[in-house]
Amino acid sequence: MTETVSGSAARRGKGSRKGLKIERIFTTPGVHPYDELRWERRDVVMTNWRDGSVNFEQRGVEFPDFWSLNAVNIVTSKYFRGAVGTPQREWSLKQLVDRVVRGYVETALAEGYFASDQDAEIFDHELKYALVHQMFSFNSPVWFNVGTKSPQQVSACFILSVDDTMESILDWYKEEGVIFKGGSGAGLNLSRIRSSKELLSSGGTASGPVSFMRGADASAGTIKSGGATRRAAKMVVLDVDHPDVGEFIETKAREEDKIRALRDAGFDMDLGGKDIGSVQYQNANNSVRVSDEFMRAVEADGDFALRARMTGDVVETVKAKDLFRLMAKAAWECADPGIQYDDTINDWHTNPETGRITASNPCSEYMSLDNSSCNLASINLLKFLTDAGTFDVTRFVKLTELIITAMDVSITFADFPTEKIAETTRDYRQLGIGYANLGALLMATGHAYDSEGGRSLAAAITSLMTGVAYRRSAEIAGVVGPYAGYARNAEGHKRVMRKHAAANEGIRTLDSMDKAIHTAASKQWQECLKAGEKHGYRNAQASLLAPTGTIGLMMDCDTTGIEPDLALMKFKKLVGGGSMQIVNNTVPRALEKLGYQQEQIEAIVEYIAEHGHVVDAPGLRPEHYEVFDCAMGERAISPMGHVRMMAAVQPFLSGAISKTVNMPEKATIEDIEKVYFEGWRLGLKALAIYRDNCKVGQPLSVAGKKEEVKEAPVETRPVRRRLPKQRPATVTRFSVAGAEGYMTASSYPDDGVGEVFLKLGKQGSTLAGVMDAFSMAISISLQYGVPLETWVEKFTNMRFEPAGMTDDPDIRMATSVMDYIFRRLALDHLPYEERAGLGILTAGERAMQANGEDPAALHAEDEVDHESLAQTAEITRPAPASPAPAAEAHSSMEVIESRQGRTADAPLCLTCGTKMRPAGSCYVCEGCGSTSGCS
Repeated sequence: MTETVSGSAARRGKGSRKGLKIERIFTTPGVHPYDELRWERRDVVMTNWRDGSVNFEQRGVEFPDFWSLNAVNIVTSKYFRGAVGTPQREWSLKQLVDRVVRGYVETALAEGYFASDQDAEIFDHELKYALVHQMFSFNSPVWFNVGTKSPQQVSACFILSVDDTMESILDWYKEEGVIFKGGSGAGLNLSRIRSSKELLSSGGTASGPVSFMRGADASAGTIKSGGATRRAAKMVVLDVDHPDVGEFIETKAREEDKIRALRDAGFDMDLGGKDIGSVQYQNANNSVRVSDEFMRAVEADGDFALRARMTGDVVETVKAKDLFRLMAKAAWECADPGIQYDDTINDWHTNPETGRITASNPCSEYMSLDNSSCNLASINLLKFLTDAGTFDVTRFVKLTELIITAMDVSITFADFPTEKIAETTRDYRQLGIGYANLGALLMATGHAYDSEGGRSLAAAITSLMTGVAYRRSAEIAGVVGPYAGYARNAEGHKRVMRKHAAANEGIRTLDSMDKAIHTAASKQWQECLKAGEKHGYRNAQASLLAPTGTIGLMMDCDTTGIEPDLALMKFKKLVGGGSMQIVNNTVPRALEKLGYQQEQIEAIVEYIAEHGHVVDAPGLRPEHYEVFDCAMGERAISPMGHVRMMAAVQPFLSGAISKTVNMPEKATIEDIEKVYFEGWRLGLKALAIYRDNCKVGQPLSVAGKKEEVKEAPVETRPVRRRLPKQRPATVTRFSVAGAEGYMTASSYPDDGVGEVFLKLGKQGSTLAGVMDAFSMAISISLQYGVPLETWVEKFTNMRFEPAGMTDDPDIRMATSVMDYIFRRLALDHLPYEERAGLGILTAGERAMQANGEDPAALHAEDEVDHESLAQTAEITRPAPASPAPAAEAHSSMEVIESRQGRTADAPLCLTCGTKMRPAGSCYVCEGCGSTSGCS
């Protein structure tokens, strides 16, 4: 193996090899990085908001004071090792980081990576500083396994292979199962398996790859049901010239038709429903591997040949455009299959003499040889944005060097699930450095995500990262030798390095920030080519862009991977208990960068807090709207905006990009064809789409959509309608963050509330007088016909003190007294459909939603008194089983839903019940860190 030979040579001091010199950049000599921080003890108690049950509890854990509650919860529950409640259980971030870093430093010393023990100590301190300051993170298997008695698995991504024999197919099932059991994911290409249109040697007809997918899918589904870490994640790829490609393309679309039929027949087919398990092929992402020949045939409306697997003979000739449209139609119906561009992938392949790249991991970012693996790490880009608004190139370069060194060391001590994977990985040493928070960085620097400036900055950063990574790889090769497969692939590897360097020269910079980064990148590529020519390279691959799901939350990143901001509003848990909806911290930073004054910034942020978008925000210039465009919401980024960003950074990545291009429900099959075709034309390696509401298990509407009735304007003056002297009234005593008050709401005998009186503060005080005047103004407006719904829309989410916990089980948190009052009025006096459209539900209605039931069923009868369904009278309100973290939302996705009045197409977390959010081509739970994939 490579590390054994070269490591031995280094230890003996043969030749001119010298260990690496490590330079301090983050730390201070004589001061341990932990000693520069303020540490505090916290209690971690994680509950399932649906039933109040405690999922995890560990008290007295130790973290830096600037770590968010969410990051603390996730690291404590996911990564601390040892049985909870025992002395062996880790309780401090220091212990976790020490455990992991110790394995890297000891191995690097033993293998001759460092020039001296002092360099080893600097490496130790620098790595610990970067980790505790959330500057980067290794992928989850490192935190799970390194330094424990478990096998030292460090890779999250695996590629398998399967041949056209029953023994190989059964090995495939077994190898996938082993990988899934460990919480990782795997992908493979089934194109070597004979099609159902070919004969076996016995004279019978082959089953075809799609039939064997059933067994693998059932295995993955079983392991998913019993898994404790996350679901089984897998990718299945088939070449476009395989005779069964049409059946493969339609496989999941047909199953979606089955889901609709069973649902209409009364079966429970929602996500997690008891009958959804009968549907096949749901545990894998499917992708078609297309060639340039095929895409050119699509472009020219030509014919395309499907070929036998064993002989290469033409089995069938089809119209390329028809096959391409079949792919787009299936994706329109169910989001599968995705597409992988085979010739582009292999044109950037550093090991062509060893074999072609035929498949990817489940999230499509790792693409390399069969039976290989990749360990990942991601940099938090926002950590390098200085207070002066510049990008700290020097610190970024040094951190990238540090990470690549550590990642390469990990392959030396790592264990692998199969011997074949171990051999390939040790011989080629594939790494996957990437980043998170690109979307937040772009917004904070005043760049629109879908803009030339945004793409230029992203390209420059990506080029700098990969240039430094390969330059460092060459330097490591000079110390401990190149990877074992380098000699036979030297020309191919150096050719790809020259392609990266040439692509770097093509970056068109637009401002001082991206110009400075690009200048540094050009220097790094020059040094990379020079060092590679002299020493070769230690790693066949160096970079990719992963979903950064759980580790993104660990680093407190606002955005994952290459993604833009999800929305301008986000959900935040509070250390003292409870939660709140806040405007992303990146927004005021962006406004300051764009030149707005503090008063303007406050007004714009307040507007966003109320409306969830920037359109018509006071004082915000329309030309700046695009800076605040997000993945979802009022000004969602167009599908091609996502594709163009991917194309901007792809030439600077060894691997590919984990990303799903979201498309609106109204998107057509032709729109998907355009996205797939442009992905090929722009040089992407892989592309997947998701059209809103294409899955049966993910309904679009929370409540029935209101029909807009347009009437001709009539010039009328409102007439005040006074209440009778005797009228029904409801008195509510309330408490918001300890501030107590009373609300009396009087109603017309036949038609809704018409008068509100509020008592808050001592009689004769300024506050009491203001509340009296406010009450009269609201009451008079109601009597003049202003709908209560209008007031609810205006005053909910208004923020000022006092704010916090209430004593109302329907409204556990309020952002102000006004927020509470008008939510309570809505629950007491508005019909369900209007409340649902505003995202205001009772505790019982929310519980029904969580259990997959439709709260509208409670309100189907017109004679049902909606006021009796709201828990209004204090004496009849049952105490909740456990305080819910928020009244309307439990994750950022649910915040977005409450703003948009519709359910987003994202699954619920199986662990804690919150709505997950997209992370690349996977999903991640903000509540507990669980992911739906292999990130």
